Amino acid sequence: MSTSNFRINEEIKVKEVRLIGAGGENVGLITVQKALEMAREAELDLVEVAPGANPPVCRIMNYGKFLYERTKKEREARKAQTKIETKEIRLRPKTNEHHRGFKTRDARRWLEEGMKVKVTVRFRGREITYPEIALEDLKEIAEELSDVATVEQKPDLEGRNMFMLLSPTKGVGKKAKASSPKPSKIKEKVTQTENVTEDLEDTEE
Repeated sequence: MSTSNFRINEEIKVKEVRLIGAGGENVGLITVQKALEMAREAELDLVEVAPGANPPVCRIMNYGKFLYERTKKEREARKAQTKIETKEIRLRPKTNEHHRGFKTRDARRWLEEGMKVKVTVRFRGREITYPEIALEDLKEIAEELSDVATVEQKPDLEGRNMFMLLSPTKGVGKKAKASSPKPSKIKEKVTQTENVTEDLEDTEE
């Protein structure tokens, strides 16, 4: 979603919203008037972050700071696209550990090859009402991959998706390449073996 497409404060015309507090806590279903009051009391803004949900999901935040950081991330992401390939793994809330293990291994392999990995959790139906489950899943994946990756973009809710961006730890991609045997070295060893074999045959003759 573009930064200019978010409805904020009095622009939100629905009667009820699913509210996420300023600290990321799930407040629950409340009237938009009550949500606006809470935002004003905190001297922050009420931002509609998932208009497609029923009811829409809103979050209390500093909208100016949010726009600045989001624009900065989008600009950095566009620059990164020309330099580093980004792969993606897609999950659902409460994805079973066996299936998630496959996805995590793919992510680890890509990170070790020097690629970035976008981890996306997709919500269906009323799953959007429990964003904290997806947030916990993303945190666990980040922890599992902490030896090869750093979190470049923290978990962020956009529409019916929550995602985070992982970048390879400095030197990981180079280390993986260095560990792979070079063809020239292998060829050299084979040649040496052949020479020893020929010498033995000459001796036997």
